[in-house]
Amino acid sequence: MSDTEYEYEDLGLVAGLEIHQQLDTATKLFCQCPTDLREPEESTRTFTRYLHPTRSELGEIDDAALEESKVDREFEYLAYDTTCLVEEDDEPPHELDDEALETALEVAQLMEMNPVDQANVMRKLVVDGSNTSGFQRSTLIATGGAIETSDGPVGIEDLLLEEESAQRVEETDDGVRYSLDRLGIPLVEIGTSPDISSPEQALEAAERIGMLLRSTGKVKRGLGTIRQDVNVSIAEGARVEIKGVQSLDDIDDIVRNEVARQAELVAIRDELTEREASVSDPENVTDVFEGTDSGVIQGALSSGGTVMGVRLEGFDGLVGREIAPDRRLGTEFSDHAKRHGAGGIFHTDELPAYGVTDEEVADLRDAVDADPEDAVAIVADETDVAEAAIDAVVERAQTALEGVPEETRGANDDGTTRYLRPLPGAARMYPETDVPPVEPDPSEVPEPELLTEKVERYQDEYDLGAGLAEQVAYGTHMPLFEDVVADGIDPTLAASTLESTLTELRRDDVAVENVTETHLQGVLRMVEDGDLPNEGVGDLLTALADEPDRTAEEAADAEDLGGADDEAVREAIVEVVERNEAQVAEEGMQAFSGLMGECMGALRGKADGDLVSEVLREEIQKRA
Repeated sequence: MSDTEYEYEDLGLVAGLEIHQQLDTATKLFCQCPTDLREPEESTRTFTRYLHPTRSELGEIDDAALEESKVDREFEYLAYDTTCLVEEDDEPPHELDDEALETALEVAQLMEMNPVDQANVMRKLVVDGSNTSGFQRSTLIATGGAIETSDGPVGIEDLLLEEESAQRVEETDDGVRYSLDRLGIPLVEIGTSPDISSPEQALEAAERIGMLLRSTGKVKRGLGTIRQDVNVSIAEGARVEIKGVQSLDDIDDIVRNEVARQAELVAIRDELTEREASVSDPENVTDVFEGTDSGVIQGALSSGGTVMGVRLEGFDGLVGREIAPDRRLGTEFSDHAKRHGAGGIFHTDELPAYGVTDEEVADLRDAVDADPEDAVAIVADETDVAEAAIDAVVERAQTALEGVPEETRGANDDGTTRYLRPLPGAARMYPETDVPPVEPDPSEVPEPELLTEKVERYQDEYDLGAGLAEQVAYGTHMPLFEDVVADGIDPTLAASTLESTLTELRRDDVAVENVTETHLQGVLRMVEDGDLPNEGVGDLLTALADEPDRTAEEAADAEDLGGADDEAVREAIVEVVERNEAQVAEEGMQAFSGLMGECMGALRGKADGDLVSEVLREEIQKRA
């Protein structure tokens, strides 16, 4: 299915973005716990919760929360030695973190937004277990900005300061396991206006916002620290919110595939209307599969389960129709069934298969009175699961008669999406009474330098090449680069170490993630003070990666990586030259290249290459 099949303007594509970016603050948004992430194995204890939806102040229950509550699940939380009562929801939240608020105001300034006079914390109902309280705290900070793209401006509707959710670790037999170290990390949520009209513009807008966020130097970097949600609709479709796009590079493909999905669902709707299609009530069709060779169905029946089926009148050939790459209308039905614990569904557009025979398909059609133009979908599982799952299939099939349902979907790694839940409504938001409002003061917030401006400054002020300047400005070590240069470290040394050297070591499978900023500062200071030659930087960083508990000085001493004095350098070079006296006598300065490598090897990185070169030339000239 190619994106060239669709003209986005003709289809009336409208898209908007929600960017969620973690802030690199010292503490969490409503408590003093650190914002460092750890491995689940480092947790020190666990506790469990069951969550349920609550009514809003107007007595309403949010549809998304209500559907989530129908899935009976236990939520287990991994706690750590720093986990506090606020994170466990056993103590009221503290006041809003000042550092997070200041960073949010910097971001608002970069997008020409208007800060609110008073920021009030709200509760956003969340019952998927990702927050121990059953809601997420969110605060509107600014409104009404804009960014530029090559296809015109994209409005920025709002900027909110929120607490990050707990990190989903794994599914368990009883529910879901979460890690609490991520819960409460401050993040900003930036929502654009629905001004985006093509996949390419969506990608460009996301890249622009990402650049502005990184320009503050106060956002976390790495996988999972920024997530993009994309809202997409076409004229005859519906607004669909796609959650959790991890990579900026995926946004244009996500939009393309969602346009294709909606266009195909509209085409299916039109075909179903023409066929006067309808959906029957579910029926128990267990008898059809007694003695079946299908492993899935036999497994369910041998455990006392049931096979439930439903006749989909006029759906023949359409349940198996592709609506996105490797996804069909039947996949949509299956997504809904899986929400209730079923492994999936079978349908007659794909049967006979999976051990189901032609005879069983014919008997199945007879059991539900299906005509040739009809399709039949079945679920085989424990009785309560099968019944709930087939009801979900019925509901989704009925929606297919109407076209594209409004819903929240999750992003898949291949650029497609899957059903998550209905779109949330206004009933999920209500005031947080435990946190006092704050009055943002943007007058004392400095305007950050844009990354594009940093690139130019690094070239002009530090004489870095264009490529290296861009690598540093857009790299994860940009704040550290600025700190060490301000502390007197040579800019070229700092830039090449933080970008080129670390990259080379990573490619050589050195565990550079173990090297801390303190390590890097120590290594650079040793070079700047003449205690370590440039050539020893890679070896010292490797040593620190292997044993990160050491300081740079301790590792240099242990590995004998300190710089050699001038006399020791000359002695080592003289020894090399005398060992190759015949070659020097015959070749003269032509012997320099071969002997240079031998000298550097003899000194084992303990001398600067320029010094070695100078002394070696002198010693050769004496003997030539």
